[in-house]
Amino acid sequence: MTENELHLFLKKNFPKEDEKCEWKEFKNLKHSVSGRLGEDIISYISGISNSGGGNLVIGVEDKTLKIVGIQDFQDYSTDNIKYRILGNLTHFDSDNFEVEEIITSDTNKTIWIFKIPKHPFRQCVFAHKKAWQRIGEHLIEIRDERKEAIIYENLVIEDWSKEIIENATIDDLDEDAVIKAKQEFIKRNPKYIDDIDSWDNAKFLNKAKLTIKGKITRTCFILLGREEEEHFLDSTVKIRWNLKTVDNQDKDFEIFSIPLILSVDEIYKKIRNLKYRYLREGTLFPDEVLRYDPFVIREPLNNAIAHQDYSKKSRINVVEFEDDHLVFSNYGTFLPNSVEDVVLKDTPEESYRNPFLVEAMKNLGMIETQGGGIRKVFNFQKQRFFPLPEYDFTDGKVKVTITGKVINEDFAKILIKNSEITLEDTLILDKVQKKKILSDDEFTYLKKKRFIEGRKGSNYISYHVLEPTDNKELLAEYIHNRSLDDKHFKKLILEFISKSGKAKRKDIDNFIIPKLSQALTDAKKKNKVTNLLSALRLEGTIESNEYGTWNLK
Repeated sequence: MTENELHLFLKKNFPKEDEKCEWKEFKNLKHSVSGRLGEDIISYISGISNSGGGNLVIGVEDKTLKIVGIQDFQDYSTDNIKYRILGNLTHFDSDNFEVEEIITSDTNKTIWIFKIPKHPFRQCVFAHKKAWQRIGEHLIEIRDERKEAIIYENLVIEDWSKEIIENATIDDLDEDAVIKAKQEFIKRNPKYIDDIDSWDNAKFLNKAKLTIKGKITRTCFILLGREEEEHFLDSTVKIRWNLKTVDNQDKDFEIFSIPLILSVDEIYKKIRNLKYRYLREGTLFPDEVLRYDPFVIREPLNNAIAHQDYSKKSRINVVEFEDDHLVFSNYGTFLPNSVEDVVLKDTPEESYRNPFLVEAMKNLGMIETQGGGIRKVFNFQKQRFFPLPEYDFTDGKVKVTITGKVINEDFAKILIKNSEITLEDTLILDKVQKKKILSDDEFTYLKKKRFIEGRKGSNYISYHVLEPTDNKELLAEYIHNRSLDDKHFKKLILEFISKSGKAKRKDIDNFIIPKLSQALTDAKKKNKVTNLLSALRLEGTIESNEYGTWNLK
């Protein structure tokens, strides 16, 4: 098109600068792509993406849309500039990002139109380690309210579970499953106990929200459908139970199909829920309990059914390990903001992957909503002094690990003897027990509460927490973990050098490192020696006349 036609085209399709559109000259691309923060292309892409997506037009005069053209491309093309931009943005949706080039036929001027997708679900797009947004035609660092709107947004998903199966009828449902559903429905809805016997199956299914005006839904078929009629679902609706040895070898397995309201009971029976015997200490510990409270098996399993992404046509998995832990996994993302929000703030979920299925399962007593079920599982584990559930959201799955034993007897005793430790404290301390890395906020919180000592990455339980216990071995471990003060180690180094005349660094390492805290990594131990030597040199007590060799000054 001619320059005049291009100008009219832009005025029609990008009539004004606002949250979704920006015009920029950027005649020279040398410092325009990733240059000054808040003024370069990647900053504008971040701002437009965080504002819902839109377009950035470059090679045009701001305010007037006069075509000036890109005059110095450096070595950029519409293809390689995408890679440069993607390498400088965080959480940007590369799949829907396009750069369109238009060259005027009469004046040979080139403009580029960046077609910018909306930010990913619940993630801000960052440029220069900052998130940006648009307010009108202005680009600013993202405001707290916009950031929260992104982080806590609801995902609009087509409800696969609500779809009607046109050719299915009540005759395609499993009779035992329907009977089971009625029994569970009355437990959850006792107000109907005097009426349910007068209902036919069609009325019951409508009341339980399994059908819609008598028509069979996918939800109804998942929970109550006959196994031989599974083809109606056009998806894989199966649960695989697998028993594995300690070294991860398959020992036994079985695959369960619809109706899932019956299959969950069969899977529960498969799991070897043996007795767990505590070491008795006075009357603090009961003699024995089941390794898994029935609720901590049923809740993760039913949640996997409720939140499975059935469009993936993949199985739900329940893996039982002989060393006493269970792993439940299903395809799909965890829709609440975080596990911590559900557990600690008792924050209800605002959206579900399969809302129709979730509602039906709630009516049949299979799951709890409002976040209560997950919180209960955490509390059950805490009450037993077992490790808290672990969630893993990698590989497009939700994996939940439940451990059915105490993995650190002394840690359990600490929880029992410090009744002031809350579920929030336990959730973070559980990471210490499992030797997991703490976030900066978690580390600061535990230090402030005086629950841990040491540096981040090499922290250990503090004496403040251990104080109520009379376990001498645990106290000994604390004392061993706690580093002796620098004065002590400096004295040892000076004595070592004095007796040696002069000492090589590797000899000093071999002498001091074994005496340092076991909580420190090898790298941190070596760094500790370096700091001690530097401090002694600055104090004027030692010097290095040869590379790597120290003597008294």
